[in-house]
Amino acid sequence: MSFPGPDTRVVELRVPGLIGTTGESLLDVVSAVDVAGDGYGRVIRPADRLRRPAPGPTLPALGRSVPRTLEGYLWSRMTSGGAAKATWALLFPFSLANVAHWMLPPVPGGSRLAAALGSMCRALLRVAALLLTMLLVNQLAVMSLDLLAAQCLAPGSSCLSVAPTWLRTSELLRTAIGLLPPLVVILVLNRVSSTNWHVDAEAGTKPQAGLPGHELLADPDAPGLRGLHTIAALGSVALLTLGGPFRLPGDVLGIVAWVCALSSLVATVLAAAAGGGAGRVGTWARRTLITFATLTLLAAAVHTPKFTSGGLPGTDGIVEGLGAALLVITVLFGLLLVPAALLARGAWKSMPRRLRPWVGGWAAAPALILAGLLGGGFGAGLTIAVRRLLSDDLRLPDTYQLITVLWGAGLALAVLLGLLGVVVAVPLRLRRRGVPEVVRIMDLDPEHETAAAAAWARSAWERRHLHHLALAVAFAMSIGVVVLLVVRFGLHKVPTWFGPLSAIGVVALGALAAGLLRVVYTAARTPERSRHLGALADLVCFWPRAAHPTVPPCYALKVVPELVARTKEHLAEPGTRVVLAGYNLGSLLTTIAAARLVDELPEADRERVGLLTAGSPLQWGYQRAFPAVLPCDSLAKLSERLDGRWRALCRGTDIFGGGVTTWRHSVSQDKLIGDGYQPGGGIGPLMAVQKPTGALVLGGDHWLPDPMRAPDGLRRWAPGVLKHLDYLADAEWDHAVAMAAGLERTGQPFRLVGEQVPLWDPPHHPK
Repeated sequence: MSFPGPDTRVVELRVPGLIGTTGESLLDVVSAVDVAGDGYGRVIRPADRLRRPAPGPTLPALGRSVPRTLEGYLWSRMTSGGAAKATWALLFPFSLANVAHWMLPPVPGGSRLAAALGSMCRALLRVAALLLTMLLVNQLAVMSLDLLAAQCLAPGSSCLSVAPTWLRTSELLRTAIGLLPPLVVILVLNRVSSTNWHVDAEAGTKPQAGLPGHELLADPDAPGLRGLHTIAALGSVALLTLGGPFRLPGDVLGIVAWVCALSSLVATVLAAAAGGGAGRVGTWARRTLITFATLTLLAAAVHTPKFTSGGLPGTDGIVEGLGAALLVITVLFGLLLVPAALLARGAWKSMPRRLRPWVGGWAAAPALILAGLLGGGFGAGLTIAVRRLLSDDLRLPDTYQLITVLWGAGLALAVLLGLLGVVVAVPLRLRRRGVPEVVRIMDLDPEHETAAAAAWARSAWERRHLHHLALAVAFAMSIGVVVLLVVRFGLHKVPTWFGPLSAIGVVALGALAAGLLRVVYTAARTPERSRHLGALADLVCFWPRAAHPTVPPCYALKVVPELVARTKEHLAEPGTRVVLAGYNLGSLLTTIAAARLVDELPEADRERVGLLTAGSPLQWGYQRAFPAVLPCDSLAKLSERLDGRWRALCRGTDIFGGGVTTWRHSVSQDKLIGDGYQPGGGIGPLMAVQKPTGALVLGGDHWLPDPMRAPDGLRRWAPGVLKHLDYLADAEWDHAVAMAAGLERTGQPFRLVGEQVPLWDPPHHPK
């Protein structure tokens, strides 16, 4: 182990988390300037009055003041700012289907059955993503081609009375007007899926298996999948123009176009299911196939006749056919995921329950369900809103009424469950348990103790049960889909008591469409106000393209290599120690970057790297939602290789961030105890050490008192219950940085003498 010398200095490289953060707030300074980067990934430092880079405040450690250089890496411009990035919010259903790919359970080594099930699950996900693209594009085509061109602009229609007669009598012009919006959307989707961030760093070696994020790599099949989605979108719109999949046109040109369109759809579905080999076609082949699909659509547009007095024939068939296919694929995916999760259960069955994957590794199925519901719901909501603007006399597909009933019931259920959780469950929990013992031993002021206890109880409940709320809504709406299908195809009529739910659903879908469009407009006009949209983009844009290519580019594929390169640049200077400090989602980026560094660096340089996370959802959220990307064993291995230099700041009042390196917390004889990662490797029981700041240091976790202790006049202070805010204001931040830099070692692991601690079954704590 390398020991600090007189020339030791610390570089603290901070990485923000959710929602765009300014350089000044990230570094907690008055002014900051860029010192490296390309404008999207910006490296910043504090600035003096002349806007020159300045060092940060010294770090108290080793009984003296150690020089410290503050740097920050800002990446918010990759997910927010400008009209183009604002429209990425409309791709959220696609992004959610893509996220489902990364939520799949790990495939145990040596099991052919598990490998086959994993391959089939990924194939079904790609097919579901393809159907989702076709559904959204065709819902837009229903709005423009059926509602507007076929019905609203029909001769004799009272809708849009300002439209000239020559336009109403020209079917070709009406067809061109109706096809223009979906063609523009298909072009935009193709352009979005071909966008990638330029990485301003040399490509490193492939990450070693067994470390966090080793699977976080770009998918070589993404260009092929992009072509398949474009071809499928063009072919499905051509099929809609020709009267749907169940109606053969009467003219030769229409028949040829119908056969070509249907054949292209079948071929793209099979190619998407095949994945790797079928997806990796050359650029020339992709362009040829896209050109063929475009010519098929043009042939469908010029064939006559298309429109009837009731609108565009076949609208019900194409929408219901795509919806039914998506439903079948989702059910098959959910069924195959059950044995896949059971086979992977051996990796976590001996873990504590709070570390096991959500729903036993089956969480990808609800994610795909929500993606389908959101995709179909947004398209239906936008179409219903346009119909209200044009004329209530326009006819919509019969399925849209059932979608409004489904969303009305889902909204009512979500509101009911939310009220029960927030209004009933949390107060009952607090009343039953009173003030948590851990709050008492932090010696808070009596006037703040009750507020801290209430915030502690609410955040603990939400961290444990928010995913249960999403699961309940997804499962309830899935049951609702089955009921509505029976009503649609069994009873052939809608019961009268569906009326109130349909009205609620119309309002909900209209609000969904209008609200999302308003957020997009606001974000495009004033990027600094796009906080909620930025938070949404930060979550879904983290993951590389896999199941769905038409998602925003993954910023993690740029941020992580550039963090690694910047750290290596600092380590080239002798005596320099680098601490990667990540806040919220930034903690995930720094954790993966630290894993890459400990894998690539020699031992002498590895000992000069540390990791600090603050307000991190790594353990309660990402580790459980993405068990194949962030398995608990890989985090334990990273902790072992960092040898006590992984520190985590957390508050019990923080809804988003909890413990990272410890779990099974309890209080015995006024001491906080728990289980966690041992600095020297392995997992075992730990006992907390209380610092002068009031923080309880348990293993690698620093549990901060909230509210903070009374101000001492030596540093900035923040009043009130801070929850997820302002970790930098706590004096424990500097202590944690010093420990992550290897300059201090506090809170040695508590281990019974001569006892061998098993990996996931720690012994009982001594009283």
